[in-house]
Amino acid sequence: MFQRLVLVCGLLIAAMAAHAGELMPVEPVVIQTDKGEFSFNTEIARSLAQRQKGLMFRRKMADDAAMLFYWGKVQPVSMWMKNTFIPLDMVFIAADGKVTGIARNTVPQSLEVISSPGAVAAVLEIKAGISSAIGLKTGDLVRHKIFIGGQ
Repeated sequence: MFQRLVLVCGLLIAAMAAHAGELMPVEPVVIQTDKGEFSFNTEIARSLAQRQKGLMFRRKMADDAAMLFYWGKVQPVSMWMKNTFIPLDMVFIAADGKVTGIARNTVPQSLEVISSPGAVAAVLEIKAGISSAIGLKTGDLVRHKIFIGGQ
């Protein structure tokens, strides 16, 4: 029994190390609202492993930090907060960079499915409350090179 437990623990540690070793590029993403332009130091999650891990297991996040989930195509998206300890705002973004929906103040560690309002190109996760603080609303613009028109 003890040997089996040690083996399982070893496999879990190896899996976590493999995920931890995959660094995401950090690039500026700008959100433009009626209140102004707001820049975020954003990790870009492009690979399946990066998108699956997202912000899981993190205990803190700077106010100007974000994570951009990009699939390389426009599609309906569903996410959840499993193993995510930080409450987040999820910003759903069309291919042209326009905000199509916002899930504000998502519940940490919840298994509730949070779905995009239709097909989107990306989802930007920021600290809960930031979207309200900057006056973000549907139709506002998110600028980054992945969106049509770029930055």
